[in-house]
Amino acid sequence: MKEQVTDISNVLQDMTVEIRLMRETINQQYAEIAKLNRNIEALNHQIRKKDEENARLKERLSKYEKPKKNSSNSSTPPSKESMKDEIVRRTKSLRKPSGKKPGGQAGHDGHKLSCSPSPDEIIDDMPNYCTNCGETLADAERVLDYVTQVVSIPELKPVIKEIRHYVMICKKCGERVRTAPRRKSNDVIYDASVKSLVVYLSVVQFLPYGRIASFLREVFGLAPSEGSLVNWVKEAKRNAQPAIEKIQEYIMSSSVVGFDESGCYCNKRLDWAWIAQTVYYTLLFRADGRSSKVLTDKFGDSLERMTAVTDRHSAYFALHFLNHQVCLAHLLRELQYLSELNDKQDWSDKIASLFREAIHERNSNPSAIIPKASWLERLDNLLKLNICNLGKKFETLKKGLIKCRDYIFNFLEDPMIPSDNNGSERGIRKLKIKLKNSCTFRSDFGADAFLELHSIVETAKKHNKTPFNAIQALFEA
Repeated sequence: MKEQVTDISNVLQDMTVEIRLMRETINQQYAEIAKLNRNIEALNHQIRKKDEENARLKERLSKYEKPKKNSSNSSTPPSKESMKDEIVRRTKSLRKPSGKKPGGQAGHDGHKLSCSPSPDEIIDDMPNYCTNCGETLADAERVLDYVTQVVSIPELKPVIKEIRHYVMICKKCGERVRTAPRRKSNDVIYDASVKSLVVYLSVVQFLPYGRIASFLREVFGLAPSEGSLVNWVKEAKRNAQPAIEKIQEYIMSSSVVGFDESGCYCNKRLDWAWIAQTVYYTLLFRADGRSSKVLTDKFGDSLERMTAVTDRHSAYFALHFLNHQVCLAHLLRELQYLSELNDKQDWSDKIASLFREAIHERNSNPSAIIPKASWLERLDNLLKLNICNLGKKFETLKKGLIKCRDYIFNFLEDPMIPSDNNGSERGIRKLKIKLKNSCTFRSDFGADAFLELHSIVETAKKHNKTPFNAIQALFEA
C-alpha cells in the first residue's frame, strides 16, 4: 500500500510537470498563431492594395482595349480624329457591299466634256504633203475628219482702265459741272471684280489674308495691302445686311428648321457658332454660349411654330418647339460603337436595323404619310429588353432613346421633315475648315463677317447660284 501511495505521488508530480510543459507549449503556440495572424492580416492588406491598384490599371487600360471613338461610330468631329482614324475613314466606305462590279453599270450613260458651239478661235489642222508619194496637198480636196477643242486659261493680266474726268463749263452761267464729286482718296482703285475675288477666296476657299495677298501678287501682279482686303470684307458684310435680315425672316417663318452649334475660337476665347437652316436658306451667327437662351433671343416666339431637327443636345429640349426630330445619323453612329464594343450581343444591331429600315421606307416613298405607331411599337419592344449585363454604356444609350422616343419617327408622318441633321452639320463644317487654316479669328468682326457672308454663299448655292456670283452681287448692288 505504501509503495502504491508513493507511486501516486510521483505520478502526480510527473503529471504536474507535463501539464506545465504543455501550458508552456500552448503559450508558445498561441504566440506563434498570433504572430501568424498578424502576418496574414498584413498580407491581406497588401493584397487589397494590389487589387485596388489592378482595378485602376485595368480601368486605364480599358480605353485601349475598347474600340476607339471616331466620327464613324460617335459624335467625335473629324477635326479631332487621329491621323490613323482619318485614313481609315477616307479609304473605307460605310456602304454595305452590293455584289456588283465596281465602275459604271450596264446601261449607265457616260459623261464627257461637251464642245462649245461658239469657240473663241478656230485652227485648221491639215497635212502639207502626201505621206505616201510626197505630192504637195496645197490644191487637194479638203474633207473635215473630226473636231477637238482645247480649253486654256487666258493670260492673267489685270486690265487697267484710265478714266479722265472732265469739268464742263456752262456757257450761260459759267457753272463748272462734274459727273460726280472729285475723289479725295487714292487716284488708283480696285473695282468690284477684284473685291469679289478677295471675299470669295476668304469666305469660300478659306484662305487667310496673307495667302490671298500672295496669290494676287504672284498670279495677277496686284499688290493690295492686307488692310485693303479687310476693308473689302467689311464692305461686303455691310452690303449683305439687308439679305441677312431677309434670310432670318424666312427662317423664322419656316415650318421645319435644322439647328446645330460648334465651337468658334475668337479673340483668345471660345465662342459658339450656331446654324439655322432650311431647304432654301442658311443662317450662321455667333454667341457666347450654347444654351437655349441663344435661340430664344434670336428667334423669339417663332420657335413655337417650328419643327426642329437637331441632335440630342439638352438645350434644344428646353425649348417649346411645335415638334421635334432627333438626328438618326447620330444615333446610328452611337449604335455602331456599341456593336464594336460588344460583338457578342445583337441588341444594338436590331435597333440600328430598325432605324435603317425606317429611313429606307421614307426614301422609297418620299411623299407618303407613313404612320409611326407600328415603328414605335417595335422600338418599345427592343427597349423593354433587359440589357443590364451588357454594361453601363448600353444602359446610358437605352435611357437616352427612351427619353427622346417620341421624336425618333416623326419624319415618317411628315415628308418635309428629314431623318437626320446632316444639312446643318455640312453647313457649319465650313467654319471648322476655316479655323483649321487660320486657327482662330482675331476679332469679333472677322468672325461675324465670315459667318454672315457664309450664310449668303450657302443660301445662294441652295438656289442654284454660284458663290462667286453671289459675292459679286454684293458689290454691284
